[in-house]
This record gives sequence, structure tokens and C-alpha cells, in this order.
Amino acid sequence: MQAAALTFCLQGLDAYPIRVEVDSGRGPASFQMVGLPEASVRESRVRVRAALQQCGIELDEYVITVNLAPADLRKSGGAYDLAIAAATLAALRRIPVEALEQVGLLGELSLSGAVQPVRGVLAALRGAAARGVPRAIVPRGNAREAASLASIQGIEVRVVGHLKELVAHLAAGKALDGPGEAPTVGAEAGDEGLDLADVCGQHAARRALEVAAAGGHNLLLVGPPGSGKTMLARRLPGLLPPLSFEESLELTAIHSVAGLLSADRGIVAARPFRAPHHTVSVAGLIGGGDPVRPGEVSLAHHGCLFLDELLEFRRSVTEALRQPLEEGQVTLSRARARVTFPARPLLLAATNPCPCGFAGDRLRRCACSVERVRAYRARLSGPLLDRIDLHVAMPPVEVAQICAVARGESSAAVRARVTAARAVQAARCARGEASTPLNAALGPRDLARVAAPDAEGTALLARAVERLGLSARAYGKVLRVSRTLADLAGSEGVGAIHVAEAIGMRLLDREISAAAPLAAET
Repeated sequence: MQAAALTFCLQGLDAYPIRVEVDSGRGPASFQMVGLPEASVRESRVRVRAALQQCGIELDEYVITVNLAPADLRKSGGAYDLAIAAATLAALRRIPVEALEQVGLLGELSLSGAVQPVRGVLAALRGAAARGVPRAIVPRGNAREAASLASIQGIEVRVVGHLKELVAHLAAGKALDGPGEAPTVGAEAGDEGLDLADVCGQHAARRALEVAAAGGHNLLLVGPPGSGKTMLARRLPGLLPPLSFEESLELTAIHSVAGLLSADRGIVAARPFRAPHHTVSVAGLIGGGDPVRPGEVSLAHHGCLFLDELLEFRRSVTEALRQPLEEGQVTLSRARARVTFPARPLLLAATNPCPCGFAGDRLRRCACSVERVRAYRARLSGPLLDRIDLHVAMPPVEVAQICAVARGESSAAVRARVTAARAVQAARCARGEASTPLNAALGPRDLARVAAPDAEGTALLARAVERLGLSARAYGKVLRVSRTLADLAGSEGVGAIHVAEAIGMRLLDREISAAAPLAAET
């Protein structure tokens, strides 16, 4: 007897349908599996046999052959267990063969027959819905995750907690529970306990943080120890607007594939803040492994990726950020797979100006030689620095600022301006004036349409290119930041004042002196 069930194989966020074919016959007991299964899949025969025994079904008298088609796709993980068990039951005529038609099955079986949650359910269901599969059955532990998709995609999702429930449903038509109500998204905007008002002084850095949040611009903070770099970075999520439902679904799929999704919540409801240690590997930051999983740059998608002590990261690690920062995605090519993950975080990096941290400090003497400082800064390559929109030098915090009674603006006040600026960008995109709702991602044609400065601003930018040696990429970055500054100011056009401020935010401490004549002209 033969039967088949449908399941899905994940490669990155892409779900490929897998037809689980089972052939059963009388003979000496055996359980063979073909179709390029990895060790974790081959072990399924042990789990399935034990789970079926809990349902009163013995396989001692049967020769079972399982084929996972197509055979050229590599299969790994335990998510195939439920489909293998269901197809085996159909091949043994314990459930109707037609009951498995047009239904996707996902779940790992324990030896007791309990259905365990698996990674990547949301990505698999999105693939099923895209291919017109009308029904899916997933583990009860993935119910919250499945509910977020079922509410908008039109696919009927049911959940099971034990193999006996599935048998009763397929054999006798007993109804299965639904995944429940979709979790809510949009109420969380960051950690309310971290307020920008707690930051003393650092007005330029606070302004840069607001601009970065409003336009999605990457930001580099350079300053001595204790100047507030990390303190500012931790408050960036509180300036970002809440996630939209589509953004939340995309983030949930990434975190689910990575195995980091909370079963209780079932969805990523707040913008992520990822801060990997400087010893992170290239695979940890960009993604990799076997099977390929997303790295920190993808886990921070639609959120913030904070690289503290940037110059302490290995150069091979930081250089791997070039392509994601430029394209907004990571493509990982391996011998057996080619996987693409979205990767458009807001990069926030912080570093000291020199190894001892006190270069340029008026009160504390720097103990580093000129050669040592030059070698230290050379760890950050020019091409990578060129991809960071905003460069801000942070001076030491004065004692008077620490003791001041008056507090700066709160995160809520700044977030209101950021949200308004992002609404302007979204409306511009909706009208077809720009191809993206975020200024940091504007293309060359978008810049010509919406970010072209007035005559005075154009002349100022031309002088900046000539005197500061700005590259073509840096030229575009200045225009994008200028557009964000204009949006924050409620200005329809980009003026010289916006261009001047954008140029000032492109300079490190060693470049400020060169920019002084330009600042005087404006």
C-alpha cells in the first residue's frame, strides 16, 4: 500500500513543498528512508515508531519505505515527523488516504506521541499559502506564531498536541482547535525605562540620534570612555515608531527560523536591539552554519544593530557588513544551498578615538603615539566608513552638565517628531514620488526627484565635495540625510541649511577643521 503527505523544507526563509511518500508491505520489520535526509531526519523512524506504538499501532510485521521528494533538496530537522507518521498511517489504511490531500503537516514527535513545536512555522505557512495549500496542521506550541499569519492569509490552520488527536481528526473527523486570536502588534516602541532625558549634554549626538531614527541612517559615535556612547545607543529603540504588522511578520519569520521566537508571545512585537560582543564571528554576524541560519544583522532587521567598540571587532567581521549595508539583504552561498535573508537594520556603532580613549581630551592626556593612533583608526576601512551616513564626535561630559537640574527632551517628545517624519516619507512613497518609505534607502532616481537641494545648497555641496574629497556614495548619503533633516523641519524642499547640517554630520573629529570654512559660509 502507498500513501503520501505534504510538508515543507526550509532554506532560509523560503519554504519548498516536500511530498512524503510511504510504501508499506508485509515482511521482516524494517524502516527505510530515502530522499537526501540528514541524520536528524533519519532518526525520525525511531520517533515515529515509538509514537505509533502509543497509538496502539505496531510496525513489527511491516516493511516501511519512506521517500522524501524531491530528492535533490537536503532535509534536516524534526519537522517532518508528523507528515511521515500520517503518511505511514494512511499506507497502513488506519486513516483514509484522501484525508491527507491538500493539507500541510509540520511537527516533531516525542517518543510518547506528543507533537513538539518546530522552527520556521511562520515561514513554512507563508510558503504554503503562496502555493495555494488551503489547510495546515501545526504543533500546539506554535499556535501563537501560526495565528498571526492565519488571520490575514486565508489559510485554515489547526493545531495538535498529540498524534492521537491527529488520528482522531483524520480517521473520524473530530475537529481540531484553531490557533486562536492573532497577537497584537504596534503597542510597543521600546524600553520605557530608558529615556533620552537621562543623557547629560551631548546635544550634537542627541540630534544625530534623532536624525538616524527619522530616516533610518547608520550612525557612528566617536568619543572617549564615559562620554555616553552606549547610554545613547541603548535609548535608540525608544525613538523608533512601533512596528507595522507586515514588518512584525517578516521579523517573526526570521526569529522563528533562527529558533529564537518565544512560544508564549508567538510574534516579534517590538523593534529588535541586537548588541553582539566584539568577539563575534563572521557567521555569527552575517549568518551561516549548517543548516544556514540568520546572523545578527538579519535578527536586527527593522530594528537596531549596535556594535560597541567597533574597532575591536576583527576586520574580516566588519568588512562583511559592506554588502548588507548597501543592499539591505544578505546572500549566503554554500555548496548545497544559496540562502537570502533580509538585513536592513539601523547600524549604530561606537568607538574610542584612540587605544587609550583620550585623544583630543582637554583634561586627560593621551598616551598613544601618532603612529599607534593612525594604526588604530586604520582598522576601520574607508569603504565601510563611507557606508555610514552620520559621523559624530562626542566630547567628554562636563561636570556642570552632570550636576544640572534641567533635563533634556524625553524620548516620547523626540519619538513624536521621528514618527511624523517617517509618516511624511511613507506618504511620499504612497504617491509614487519615491520607491521606498525610508530616506536612507532612496535610490539615485529618488534623490533626483525628492532630495535635490536648492541653488545655494547645490553650490555648498559642490564645495564640500571639492574640499573634503567626498566620494559619490558620500555625496548621495549627504543628500539622503538632508532630505531627512528637511522632513523633520516640515520643509517641502531641501535647502542650504539642511545640506550644511548634513555635511557637519559626515565628519569625524579629524575632519572638523577642514569643514570650518564651509560652516562659516552658511
